[in-house]
Amino acid sequence: MIVKLCRIAFFAALLGACGAASTAQAQSPDPLPSWNQGPAKQSIVDFVMRVTTEASPDYVAPQDRIAVFDNDGTLWIEQPLYTQFVFAIDQVKAMADKHPEWKTKEPFKSVLKGDPDVLASAGEGGAAQIMAATHSGMSTVEFNKIVADWLKTAKHPRFKRPYPDLTYQPMLELLSYLRANDFKTFIVSGGGQEFMRAFTDEAYGIPPWQVVGSSGKTEYRVWDASPSLVKLPDVQFVNDGPGKPEGINRYIGRQPIFAFGNSDGDKEMLEWTANCKGLCFMGLVHHTDGVREYAYGGNSHVGKLTDELLDHADAYGWSVVDMKKDWKTVFPSDKP
Repeated sequence: MIVKLCRIAFFAALLGACGAASTAQAQSPDPLPSWNQGPAKQSIVDFVMRVTTEASPDYVAPQDRIAVFDNDGTLWIEQPLYTQFVFAIDQVKAMADKHPEWKTKEPFKSVLKGDPDVLASAGEGGAAQIMAATHSGMSTVEFNKIVADWLKTAKHPRFKRPYPDLTYQPMLELLSYLRANDFKTFIVSGGGQEFMRAFTDEAYGIPPWQVVGSSGKTEYRVWDASPSLVKLPDVQFVNDGPGKPEGINRYIGRQPIFAFGNSDGDKEMLEWTANCKGLCFMGLVHHTDGVREYAYGGNSHVGKLTDELLDHADAYGWSVVDMKKDWKTVFPSDKP
C-alpha cells in the first residue's frame, strides 16, 4: 500500500508540474502570434513543453536541444527562382563585359537574353556552370561583400521588396520561441554555405557557424601581401537529400530532435531526426497560398514537394503546416 501511495504521489506531482507549466504557458503572451490555432501550432507548443519540463518523461537536457531548418522555402521565399540563383544571374550580367564569349555560349547566352525559364532550360549542368562562374575566382571576403551589397538592392520580381524582407514571420517567431527554450537553431540547406552566412545572422539570428550548406573548395593564397582564401570552381560538398544528415553529422556532431523542411530534398534530414532516441519533432511547410505567396507542390522545378512525401509525413505523424490555413501572416511586413 505504501509503495502504491508513493507511486500515486509521484504521478500526481508529475501531472501537477506539467499542469503548472501548461497554465503558465497559457497565461504568458502567445509565443507564436502569427500562427492560427490548430494542430500544427499545438503540436509545436506541446513538443516544446514536453521536452523542456524537467518532471516530464520526455525531458531533454539543453545541450541536446538541437533544431535544424532548411532555408529556401522553409525560412524565406524560393519562388519563382531560388534567391541564390537570382543572385548568380545578376552576377552573370554584371560580369558580361569581361566575358564576351558568353554572348554566344549557353547557358550564359540565355541569361543575358533574359530568358525567364533559364533555370529549367539550363538543367543541372547549366546551373552548375552559372554558379561556378559567379561564385569563384575571388576571395571569401570579396564574395561576402558582393552578396551583402546585392541583398541590399535586389528586389523580388513580384513583391518588389528586398529578399531579406521576404522571410516568413511565423518561422521567425518559431526560431525565437525555440531559442527562448534553450534550443540551438541551425540552418541545414542545399543553398551555398557562404552565400547564406552573409545574411542569416541579421535575418534569423543564426550566426555563421550554425549554418550548414553546400560548399565549394577554397585555396589559401597570399594576395597583395595579405593571406586570403580564394574560392575555386570545384564543388566540395552538396548538402541536399542524403547529404543533409551527412552535413549535420560533419558540422554539428549531434542528432537533432527538431527539424523543419518544405521539399523532397529535406526527406532524409527529417528521417534522420525521426530516428532520435526520445521525443522528436518533424515538420514540413506546405505552400498552399497562391494569393499571399505561392501555391506549388510536386510539379514545381523549385522546392518540389511530392504527394509521396506528404503521404509519408501523414503515415509517420510528421506535422504538415498548411500555409494558407495555419499562418495568419506570411511576411514580416504583413503583420497587423
